Amino acid sequence: MKKSIKDLGEIKGKRALIRVDVNVPLDENKNVTDDTRIQAIVPTVNYLTERGAKVILMAHLGRPKGEKNMEFTLEPVAKYMSKVFGQEIVFIPSVEEADAYVEKLQDGQIALLENIRFYKAEEAKDDDMTFANELAKLGDFYVNDAFGAAHRNHTSTAKLAKVLKPAVSGLLMEKEIRCLSQALDNPERPFTAIVGGAKVSSKIGVLENLLDKVDNMIIGGGMAYTFVKANGGKIGNSICEDDQIETAKAIEAKAAAKGVKLVMATDVLVADDFSGNGTNKFVKINEIPDGFEGVDAGEDSRRAFADVIKSSKTILMNGPVGAFENPKFAEGTKAVLAAVVEATKNGATSVIGGGDSVSAAKKFFKAEDFTHVSTGGGASLEFIEGKVLPGVAALDEK
Repeated sequence: MKKSIKDLGEIKGKRALIRVDVNVPLDENKNVTDDTRIQAIVPTVNYLTERGAKVILMAHLGRPKGEKNMEFTLEPVAKYMSKVFGQEIVFIPSVEEADAYVEKLQDGQIALLENIRFYKAEEAKDDDMTFANELAKLGDFYVNDAFGAAHRNHTSTAKLAKVLKPAVSGLLMEKEIRCLSQALDNPERPFTAIVGGAKVSSKIGVLENLLDKVDNMIIGGGMAYTFVKANGGKIGNSICEDDQIETAKAIEAKAAAKGVKLVMATDVLVADDFSGNGTNKFVKINEIPDGFEGVDAGEDSRRAFADVIKSSKTILMNGPVGAFENPKFAEGTKAVLAAVVEATKNGATSVIGGGDSVSAAKKFFKAEDFTHVSTGGGASLEFIEGKVLPGVAALDEK
């Protein structure tokens, strides 16, 4: 287990240098349109300010590629965060000027440093610690609460933790690690994984790792058609990775050998126009006519998926089962999520991990309807694959 801010002693007057993930969407007028990531760091920041620490936040916005590109300035985010925290967030315009700003901070005050990705050294792949040492001067201890960036081996997410000690997790990071680890390593059974999304190739690691842990695996979304084709089915114009046919066969063989029940769609909604404005109809998944592509799980499949989910005690969802962004193709994903919500109400543990499944969960339900909704897309994907996350590995052990 990694140390968290709860393991720190007296912190009054100390400078807490925290990596957070406030990479939030902004509209053309630079207004924050979704503050989920900001709300997620509130418990950690409040914990520290209430105990009299001076808080210096580091974060990135977008991909400025090591250039000072003011299109990606964090200043509008600082203004928005001032409302959330009920105090003016001191905006520090550059690392070079940071010392002067940090010196003036009062106990319990919060500052936000300009986009850390304006510096090439943030994302540098080398072992040069110059930038890490420069940042380390700003704090008395380091906190990583940016699970969404924990899979990046960057200066502010990993290198800094090696030079600024103690290096501990924030409350969000702690919750992410705890919920994902518990689901993967110590699940109450039956344990069901729902793996969706467009491509088998992007989920091979996830499928492989989960087959060692789950009782049931539901495979949905675009990746299902590669499995259908591997079994000789007709998939029309559906998305398919021909170079992954053998992988699909190997995954089916491994599931059989491990006694894992693979649950595939049997029927599917197909469309001859991806906008949804053409002909949409239900067909058997292995009899998709030419000119049509699969866009959502069919009605029988939705019922079958829901039955498995409702009988589960632990559920991990990584990827939708259809092109849910279009309301006409969203019913399958909605039905799966509704079953997860019902199972959760009945005492199951549910973890939603990964970008698209989180978007779908928030679109149709509330975050509190699930046990845990992960804030990290790529990070949760790599965690579920069993990879070591540099931002977590660098923190102090308890």
